[in-house]
Amino acid sequence: MTTFDKKLQQCRNDIDDIDQQLVSLLAKRREVTSKVGELKSQVGMPIFAPERENQLLAKLGKQAKAIDLSVPLVEDVFRRIMRDSYSSQDEQGYQCINPNAGRIVVIGGKGQLGQVFVDLFTRTGYQVSIIEKDDWPNTDNILAKAGLVIVAVPINLTEMVISKLSNLSPDCILADITSIKAKPLTAMMAIHKGPVVGLHPMFGPDVTGLIKQTIIVCHGEQSDKYQWLLDQFTVWGALNYVVSAKEHDDAMAMVQVMRHFSTVSYGYHLMQENVELDQLLAMSSPIYRLELAMVGRLFAQDPNLYADIIFSNPENVVMMKRFANRFIELLSSVEQGKKADFIEKFQQVANWFGDDAQNFLLESKSLLEKAREQK
Repeated sequence: MTTFDKKLQQCRNDIDDIDQQLVSLLAKRREVTSKVGELKSQVGMPIFAPERENQLLAKLGKQAKAIDLSVPLVEDVFRRIMRDSYSSQDEQGYQCINPNAGRIVVIGGKGQLGQVFVDLFTRTGYQVSIIEKDDWPNTDNILAKAGLVIVAVPINLTEMVISKLSNLSPDCILADITSIKAKPLTAMMAIHKGPVVGLHPMFGPDVTGLIKQTIIVCHGEQSDKYQWLLDQFTVWGALNYVVSAKEHDDAMAMVQVMRHFSTVSYGYHLMQENVELDQLLAMSSPIYRLELAMVGRLFAQDPNLYADIIFSNPENVVMMKRFANRFIELLSSVEQGKKADFIEKFQQVANWFGDDAQNFLLESKSLLEKAREQK
C-alpha cells in the first residue's frame, strides 16, 4: 500500500468513526424529541412550533458562520432532522380537544383522503364511524349519534350526499372536505340548521400527518360550535387558513384548475410527440427534471380526481380560454420574430412579481439541489 493509500484510508476511517457518532447522536436526539411529543400531547400543545424552529435555525446558522461552516448545509441538515423530530412526536399521539364531541362520522372514510382523517381522529381517541355508499340503509342510528359529520366523497357526489343529511341533530357539526367550497357550503347550510363549516385540506392522501399542512377554512354557521375542531387541526400540526367560499373558489381556479390542466396538457403533448423519457431525463437540468417529476406524479394518481376538479365549475373554462389566448399571444411574438415584444412582456411579468421573484429564486435553490441529488 502506497503512502497515499495509507493516508486516504486513515481519512476514511476517521470519517466512518465520525459518521457512527452522528448516527448515535441522532438516536439520542430522537429519544428526547419523543419525550417532547409526550409532554405536548398531555397539554394539547401543537407539534409544530414555527417560532421555536426559526429560533433554532437562526442559532445554528450563527454557530456555523462563526466556525466557517456552510450555513445552507447546516440549515438543510437540521431541517431534515427536525422533520424526523416532528415524526417522532407524531408517534406519541395527540390530546383529544373535545372528549365529549360524540361520534365522528366520515362519509367516504374508506376513500384516500377520508382515510387520513379517520386515522387521525382514531389515533386521537375519538369514536369514529365510516359510511360508504352501500351503508346508507343502515345509517340512521349512526347519524343520530353523530357529533361531527365529514363529507369526504368525490366532488360530483358531494351535493347529493349532503341532501341526505336533513335529520342530523341540531348540535351536530356538518363539514365537507371537497376542493370547491361555495356550492357545498350553500347546500350544507340549506339542509342543516346546526353548525356548518367548509374545509379544503391542501394536501394529498399520501400524508401520514398534518404537520406544516394547510387546511383552508370557509366559515358557515355557528363557528363557536366547531372551534374545537379547528383547534384539533392545530394540535395535529396543521395551519388553518380562513377565507370566504368565493375567495377560495377564485383562488383554486389558479392554484388547482389551471395548474392541473396545464400539467395534463403537457403530459398529453409529450405522449403525442412520443418522446423518450429516459433520454429527456439524461439530458435534463435539475429544474426540468423536477418539473418532469411533477408532471409524472399527477399521472400516477386517480384521473377522476383531477377530472372532477377541472370540470367542477363552468367558469373554469373561461379562465382556461384566457390562458390559451395569452399562450397564443406570446407564441405569435415568437412566430413573427418579435423578440423585443417578447422581452417587454417578460419584463412586465417580472415587475409584477416584484421582490417575490427573487424570493422564489432563492427558495427554489434547495429544491433544485434535492433534484440534483436524485439524478
